[in-house]
Amino acid sequence: MKLLGIVGGIGPESTIDYYKKLVDSWKRRNPDGSYPRVIINSIDATPLVNSFTRGDLAFAAEELTAAVRRLANAGADIALIAANTPHLVFDEVARAATIPLISIVEATREAAQSQRLQRPALFGTRFTMTAAFYPDTFRRAGMTIVIPNAEERDFIHDKYMNELFVGMFRDETRSRLEAIVAEMKERDGIDGLILAGTELPLILKNATYAGVPVLDTTQIHVESAVTRMLEKEN
Repeated sequence: MKLLGIVGGIGPESTIDYYKKLVDSWKRRNPDGSYPRVIINSIDATPLVNSFTRGDLAFAAEELTAAVRRLANAGADIALIAANTPHLVFDEVARAATIPLISIVEATREAAQSQRLQRPALFGTRFTMTAAFYPDTFRRAGMTIVIPNAEERDFIHDKYMNELFVGMFRDETRSRLEAIVAEMKERDGIDGLILAGTELPLILKNATYAGVPVLDTTQIHVESAVTRMLEKEN
């Protein structure tokens, strides 16, 4: 099997979820009792979050490129960044990397295509919801990303950064998130929900909300990684 490198810590709660889901997916596909070979480079998320807040994408790209380089130096064959927002600079990091990187956005697009979605909603940090990397990637496949309105984005971002990111999962927050999905279905005609923040599946755990299917980007990313780990060398 290939050795997978994970840039984690962005944040710690979702990195734990990544590892659990990776082991579960591996065991499901490999009933021989084996376990995946993984290296996790857990970085300090605070400087990275601050760089996104001030719009310093060059700093973010440098930090993530260095994190991937450490994984490659440790022997990783392939790698992923265990978060959505850092994909703002995914292309720059991938160009600088000496090992292949697995994109959470491209993997999610493929999952959305397999479900024949046309207008999925996008929940995540403000950085992710207002950036072009999801809409552009999905547009190339004929899909339209629908983002929450300004008030909804403010609520989602605030709860994401001040609760979910630090491991707080409140019933009242879950209820409001569910209500936003229902409102967007009625108002915007969404036919799916992309949890484009890897802490979101820790609070929104159902397969559907308001009758629309949920795309758990953590699970999707993990399944893509396991597939790549199992690929035979040419």
